[in-house]
Amino acid sequence: MGREAGGLAPSKPDDWIAVVLPPGERFSPTASGAVGLLAHRIARQPGRFKSVISGAATANPFQDVPFRAVRTPWGLGSVASRYAGAVARSFRQERPALVEVHNRPDVALSLARRLAPLPVLLVLHNDPQGMRSARTPAARTRLLQRLAGVLTVSQYLRERLLEGVAGEKAVVLPNCIDLAALPPSPPLREQVILFAGRVVADKGADAFVAACARALPRLPGWRAEMIGADRFGADSPETPFLRALRPRAEAAGILLSGYCPHDAVLAAMAGAAIMVVPSRWAEPFGLTALEAMASGAALLCSGRGGLAEVVGDVAVRIDPDDVAGMAECLVQLALDPARRAALGLAGLARAKLFDVREARAALDGLRGAILHLASDASI
Repeated sequence: MGREAGGLAPSKPDDWIAVVLPPGERFSPTASGAVGLLAHRIARQPGRFKSVISGAATANPFQDVPFRAVRTPWGLGSVASRYAGAVARSFRQERPALVEVHNRPDVALSLARRLAPLPVLLVLHNDPQGMRSARTPAARTRLLQRLAGVLTVSQYLRERLLEGVAGEKAVVLPNCIDLAALPPSPPLREQVILFAGRVVADKGADAFVAACARALPRLPGWRAEMIGADRFGADSPETPFLRALRPRAEAAGILLSGYCPHDAVLAAMAGAAIMVVPSRWAEPFGLTALEAMASGAALLCSGRGGLAEVVGDVAVRIDPDDVAGMAECLVQLALDPARRAALGLAGLARAKLFDVREARAALDGLRGAILHLASDASI
């Protein structure tokens, strides 16, 4: 599959797509991570193909899209192999037209072998160079040769996939957001500086605390809040990192709200004046930054990994390892309501480029192109 989709064949009425989540991903309004939320967001949109989500058995799964719970059996072999086997067995009665595996090259390869000649598409949400079956150029070459296609959610990830690999068998389709489903913002935003995401060092959670500790004494009437935990779900553990961070955050007057369902996070973004995404690691995409832009909040953001592609020039760039500089940016932005309003409007305009309806149409186009090529190959 090249970078441009073409020669689309019309879909048949019974064509359906099996969307396979990673084995550890929960598919629930109260516990999904980014991959599950994105799969749900796209599946609930009307399109050319019916999507059926397959994933680990989940308490209280989403009810508005078809979901098949997969139970990985105990036994010998890797979790990926046993999970892929369970997924493949779930297709015995009814086979999909295409299998779309999210974020697990090893599962995608296993399913491609088990289900041949059924086409398998891999969707990468993270750096493949840190994944099983994709760490080396030789492994990524094998991946590209054996799968019907590979889709990455950013150009940054595409470049990581193709590093040291000949050919261009990969397509970029950015993550998306449902603008119509976002909560409305109040006429006056709260004087809140908000962090939302996993409370880990890679996300710059400690840098946020340190910067707010410097900035808040200069900002009477303002407060800071952190939403998130080490993992997605109310059962997230109290890690050593969190235990060390908690007293520093409390001393700075920062509210630690812990894990909250995604709807509550979006509602907090809708009311906050400033969002901060101080990621240290190279973000594969930066969904939180996109959600912040779509909410109309003024955004401070590092530009690492795929973040620069997402935010363009509508965010204040920060270095998470320069705490003093981050604190100064916070103070200047908090004291400049006109600039905050301008950044919020610019971010909202940019977020419209990532609307889920266009993303669903583009994804269905890619699916159709793969099916067309598979049909030609079988003749």
